Amino acid sequence: MATRFNDSVLIRWIKGILGNQKALTGSLLVILFIAIALIGPYFTHDPTAFLGTPISPPSIDHWFGTTGQGQDVLAQTISGARQTLLIGFCTGILVVLIGALIGGISGYYGGKVDDILSMLINVFLVMPGLPLMVILASWLPPGPLTLMGVLVLTGWAWNARVIRSQMMSYRRRDFVSAAIVSGERNIRIIVIEIMPRMLSLLASSFIGASIYAIGAQVGLEFLGLGDISTITWGTNLYWASNDMALLTESWWTFVPTGLSIAIVSFALTLINFGIDEVTNPRLISERMWREIVPENMITNGITPVLKSNE
Repeated sequence: MATRFNDSVLIRWIKGILGNQKALTGSLLVILFIAIALIGPYFTHDPTAFLGTPISPPSIDHWFGTTGQGQDVLAQTISGARQTLLIGFCTGILVVLIGALIGGISGYYGGKVDDILSMLINVFLVMPGLPLMVILASWLPPGPLTLMGVLVLTGWAWNARVIRSQMMSYRRRDFVSAAIVSGERNIRIIVIEIMPRMLSLLASSFIGASIYAIGAQVGLEFLGLGDISTITWGTNLYWASNDMALLTESWWTFVPTGLSIAIVSFALTLINFGIDEVTNPRLISERMWREIVPENMITNGITPVLKSNE
């Protein structure tokens, strides 16, 4: 019964996402960038090779121009997407998994377990995230695993707090009590009975964590706290800054990377909005009202209200 319910929830959720214009547009943009990151490097120049005159504007030979070291900007933008998106999405997955594990256990069991885990969550919540990221990134050896570890360490607590609150709400529901009385194990109740009902929350948490991870990674690498020998969107901006791109008006060395970051973040935000429109009960009821009742009969506000005839 639980498996059938989980399958129906997942299918209905996927159909709702595909039927939402915002979520569909955002998904297509993200898929496009992932495809470019995976396939694009095989069709461009070597991003580390010196191919032309330094600080050369866009031309037929180099569509996005060249950097201060004579490297192709288009090749660096495409190659940089691979590691940046990989770290961003992997960080998002780890943040959700750790948050779901700690927050779920804390909210479900309560008592002393909740007290201990809540204290741990609160400790990480009150820590200043940005200074901690800078200190850890500058102290630890540079590399993608270091960046991922720093981002996960500073980003899991808020997600755990939200999941804990939602788990405490579900813990008092009748279907959980029925599962406990029927003798089901606690781990099965959490994973099979409760977590599928939190699918929209987990998806939104993953998207938010991925946006945070991409932005934080680019910021740290722009400050020179990553491995500057690798090709990422953050190191592209780092070298553009070192080459004084703003002073020399070499806009082509940083605009493609900046636009790529903005488009990916925008696409993920569209998916997040789409998930909210599909799963938020208030938005669903408001949309149903607008489909049934004529527009001129509804007063806009927090809750749709029918106009009186007076």
